[in-house]
Amino acid sequence: MSPVLYSSRSRSEVPFEAADAGVLRVMSNSRTPVFCTVHASGRRRYGYWQPYDSVTNRGGCYVALPTPVCDRLYSQGRITLGEPLVDPAKTTYRVWPAHGPVAPVRIPASRLPARAVAQVLAA
Repeated sequence: MSPVLYSSRSRSEVPFEAADAGVLRVMSNSRTPVFCTVHASGRRRYGYWQPYDSVTNRGGCYVALPTPVCDRLYSQGRITLGEPLVDPAKTTYRVWPAHGPVAPVRIPASRLPARAVAQVLAA
């Protein structure tokens, strides 16, 4: 009897609509402020603080959101970035869901200093 091979699916194969909806749901919740951190190397990370829940005994940690999904939502104009908080090693933005049509923006892919990335993203 031959073993049955099951095809595995990675998380990246989940339909984009489901991933987009999940990320937008988290960003729309006013109790979970989401931030985008752009490091001096150009690496971006989206995440939020999940408070501790004594009922489920979970939380009390940072939760990262999928960067490709967040970048796509940003380039489509579905999310916007707040005022930058510039640090020598990184720039941090508050992420908000867009409430109206926003022009798509190109996120720089090359290595730029954190200040230059902040200027491009703020423009």
